[in-house]
This record gives sequence, C-alpha cells and structure tokens, in this order.
Amino acid sequence: MTFEADEFPDGSPSQIEDSSGARWTPLYRKNCGFDSQTFLKVMMNFIRNPNINSNWLFRADILVDRDPNDPTVTRPTIPNFTDMHLDKVLVRKLIPRNTLRDHPLDQTCLVYHSSGPGSIEKSMVVYQPHISSPDEMPFYHPKVQGMAFLHEWSAEANEGTVSIHYHFFDNVEDDSPKLVRTAFHLLAMLHKHGEGSKAGYVKRVQHDTIIPQAAVQNTYTRLKQKYARPLIQSWVEVTDPSKHVFEDLSIAAFLIELWALMYQDNPFPGFIDIGCGNGLLVYILREEGYSGWGFDARKRKSWENYSHTMDDEEHKESLRQHVLLPSIINSHSIIPNSGSEAIFGIESADIIHDGLFPKGTFIISNHADELTPWTPILATASDCPFIMIPCCSHDLAGARYRAPAPKMQGKSPSAYSSLVHWVTSIAKDCGWEVETEMLRIPSTRNVGLIGRGRSCPASSVDVQQIIAKYGGCEGYADNVARLVKSKPKGH
Repeated sequence: MTFEADEFPDGSPSQIEDSSGARWTPLYRKNCGFDSQTFLKVMMNFIRNPNINSNWLFRADILVDRDPNDPTVTRPTIPNFTDMHLDKVLVRKLIPRNTLRDHPLDQTCLVYHSSGPGSIEKSMVVYQPHISSPDEMPFYHPKVQGMAFLHEWSAEANEGTVSIHYHFFDNVEDDSPKLVRTAFHLLAMLHKHGEGSKAGYVKRVQHDTIIPQAAVQNTYTRLKQKYARPLIQSWVEVTDPSKHVFEDLSIAAFLIELWALMYQDNPFPGFIDIGCGNGLLVYILREEGYSGWGFDARKRKSWENYSHTMDDEEHKESLRQHVLLPSIINSHSIIPNSGSEAIFGIESADIIHDGLFPKGTFIISNHADELTPWTPILATASDCPFIMIPCCSHDLAGARYRAPAPKMQGKSPSAYSSLVHWVTSIAKDCGWEVETEMLRIPSTRNVGLIGRGRSCPASSVDVQQIIAKYGGCEGYADNVARLVKSKPKGH
C-alpha cells in the first residue's frame, strides 16, 4: 500500500519549541496506531542500524551511550525544548559503504519525553550532526542542522501521530525537493516499522551471530578498495563482474574474520574450495596470505589470469580441474567397468579426486551445487571444518532435486529454505554442530552453514548409512560425466 502523509503548509508554526529560539520546521505528519514505547523501540533500532534508512550506509558505531548529565557529552550543544525532558544521549559514528567517496559522520542522538500536564503524551528523538556548515555534510545525510521525530499519543483515544521536523541551516532552502523527499521517506520508514512492531512482526533473520558486524564490514571495505576495480576491469567471464566480485569479496571478508577467531592460537591449516567455479575466492584468499587451493569439474577462463600470481612452491597449481569421486563410496557401484576415462572423456586418472583432505583443512563449499550435500560428509571423512553456502539443489547422485520441505506450521517454506534445512540435517547426522550465519552478500542465497564443532567423534559416524538415508548416489557417474562435458555456468 502506498504511504500517504499530511504535508504541513509553508509557513506552518513550529510544533516544538526550542528554548534557544531556533526554528524547527514541520514537514509531514501521519496518524499512527502505535504507542510511545513502540516509537522509542523503533527509533533506537534506527539509531543503531542506519542502513535500514539508507543504502549508502554500512552501520553506526555507538561512541557514547550515557546519562544526559554526563559532562563529557559536550558536542554539539544539546537543545532544550519547552515541556520536554531529556532522557538519553547517544553519540554515533555513521559508517558509509564507500569511504573513498564519503567520510564517516559523528552525530548526537537525543531522546526526550513530555514533562508538562495534559492528556497527550509526547516523545521525541532528535539527530544532530557534528557539522557546522552544509558544505561539510556527506552525501548520505540531509544538509540540515538537525532532524526531529515527534510522536504524540492519546491513551484515551488509543491513537496518535508521528511527524518529522528539520532545523535548517540559514543558507539552505527549506523547500529543496531532495530534502523534502528524504523527510517523506524517513517518516514512511518510521510509520512502517512502528505499525509492523505493533502487529507483532519479528525479524526472521539475525545477522552477525558469529562475527561482529564491524569487523566483517571493515575487512570488506579494505578488500574492496584493494581488489574491486582491477578485478572488474580484468574480468574475462561472460557473467556480470560486479555481482561476482562484490559477493566473493564479502565472503572472503567473513572467512578472514572467522579464521582470525578460529585460529588465533594455532597456525592456519590451509583451505580447499570444492567446486571453486571461476576461482575468484581462491585468488582473493591467497592474495591475503592464506594457503589453499580450489578445484572444479570444468576449467574456467579466469584461472590463467588468477594463477600467474600464485607461484609459490607449495601450491603452484592453485586452481585445478578435478572430478570428485569420493573414496568413501563403492566406486564399482557408480563407475561402469569401462572405467573412468571412458565415461568422463578424460585422458588421465589424475583428474579424479578422492575427496580426502589433510585433517583440519578448512573446506569451502560456496555455491558448489552438486557438491553441496556432500560437503558435511567429506568434512566428516577427513575431519575438517567447513562452510557451505547452498545455492542450487542437487541430491547425492548429482541430479537436480527438490529438497523435502520441513514440517512447519504456517505457510509453506520456499525451495531454498527447504534445501538449507535438508543439507543442515545431513550435517547434523554427520555429527556436526551447525552454526548459521546470514551473510551480508549481494545474493538472496546468503545462508552460511558453518561446521567447526562436533557433537560426536567423526570416527563414530556411519557415513554409508547416512548416504543411504539421504537417497544414495546411484547414477552419480552419469551425472558427473554430463557436468564435465557441459558448458560452465556463472559461478
């Protein structure tokens, strides 16, 4: 439903009275059905997560969260409003996505409530950027000295209003179309989240459950500034370079911070990227000093570009063509007597990989498709931690597969959520304690499943029984053969 709000006519009197005489110009007002408690809950969420309102922002770092009487809170000057009492002072630093274009901005956030008599309860949140002139303001922030969000509530009528007000700079036009549009957008978001919270909306996904948001985003920003432009300019695949580059930079940032946590007291054991596709993630991680390599059933154009800088003796061939034939299954049951060379159309058995890796090697399964359900099984066989980011659904035989929907109340789960549930079940049956992280990547396939702890020893797991439980692998060789001979897809 389209958001509509009442616009204050030009010259309307100020709805809030600043004791300094500063004018706060009202712009829009909207009726609402949520009380002051909900209003403050929503506004505190906006303060801590400014990216909700602006795609130009990553996050906010809270610098100060103290009592308003704290003498250290001195900048900017804290305004006093008639019949309003100051309850809380926060100072945040707004962190933009592109720090090369926009600089961070410190901003004081003030929380007030009405202290005078009357049946109308008032609550207000004020934003004051630490800027003395509009020319200093970064692109992502309106060129105003302050913004006020006023909530008025009648408990008797069980209804209220929300409104937005600007404190303009003297030399900034108060009818600027951009400033007016921004005010409308901010009020619309406040109203949407307030009504949603009142209706009992609960956020379905939780980000940053394993690694703090700031750590991953800071690393991502560093990687993007270092690699993004040259990677995009040298792209040789037919796919969109922006999507792949920024997505793999985001995944690399998460892995770097995850590994810093996991191996802070031990040397890094190396990684293996199964189904590595274009090899970009392997390249970034190796450039960052992490030993490891990747393989895929089909070579990619990019491999030669990425491999020429990887000339260390330990892993001269960091991107390799391999067909995975796990040694943990009976090869005679999946490969005809004619042998692997005949069915795969390859000249050397060296191309076949048995799916066994040195103990402790970190397995990356990033949109590995056919290898996704095998990931926790391979990790169990070699006793290796892993991350898998499911994408397209395949069974253990390598065929396209619609994973069964989990038993849930309410609406039917999506095909993707069913896949995530299915591969998580495989991992748990393999004895893994699965951690889930909603990765901050430009993809709707953004669930990261991490296995770094076990509920039982790997040696106690009957892998053959698990393979049978999840449909077996009959037809595996034929499906892999088609994969080898087919044209590579995007990843």
